[in-house]
Amino acid sequence: MIFVQAFAWILDGSHWLGAAGGGHPAILQRIGETLGISLVSVVIVVVIALPLGVLIGHTGRGRTAAILASNVARALPTLGLLSILLLAIGINSTPIVIVLVVLGIPPMLAGAYAGLEAVDRTTIDAARALGMTEWQIILRVEIPLAAGLIVGGFRSTVLQVIATTTVASAFAFGGLGIYLINGLAQNDFVQLLAGAILVTVLCLIIDGLLALVQRLVAPRGVPRDPTDSASPKKGRRASRLAAATGPTPLQEGMQS
Repeated sequence: MIFVQAFAWILDGSHWLGAAGGGHPAILQRIGETLGISLVSVVIVVVIALPLGVLIGHTGRGRTAAILASNVARALPTLGLLSILLLAIGINSTPIVIVLVVLGIPPMLAGAYAGLEAVDRTTIDAARALGMTEWQIILRVEIPLAAGLIVGGFRSTVLQVIATTTVASAFAFGGLGIYLINGLAQNDFVQLLAGAILVTVLCLIIDGLLALVQRLVAPRGVPRDPTDSASPKKGRRASRLAAATGPTPLQEGMQS
């Protein structure tokens, strides 16, 4: 029965357009807030983690340090880190973005370096024999062949960031998570469930779109998913990637 009430709450036009009607959007505004801060955070993550992951995957150096740093980042308590930054910097979007970036870097970094590691070394040797420079090998051979795994890491990062924005709502940021916070504070379990449904649906839609992109960019014969363990070689790489990325974003989001 509560699920029916939750869906009725979501479908109520006043919750989309504002209680006054025609005023400030409610659900639409919350979706925009969630996507806005998520977009900023993901862009920063890509700028930092993608070049670093490509460098590690190409040279084979720094893998251990990258895994260690990723594990440390995942071990940080989200609320604790956010509270410390808010006290140090102030209540604004900067501490929230920092936390989202810290949590988003590990899967992006792991996807990038695991993707380049998965490229057959004979293919790279053949490219060198043809006279390609190292930059040409990276841009024209390794990254295209590793595109599926790189997008897989990006996909995990995006979901990690969106799921974690629900935690930021506790600090008056807004976003869809505000419905969970308000529902819990007011003992309004219909609003609480409606907020959870909205967050879940948003994550599923974005995950589906990125899954399609991942399938389209992966060349034939190259694993599209970092968890593809059809062969022992792929299984070993999948294990290393899983160790670096940890639990799925939706699992961590639900735990948060």
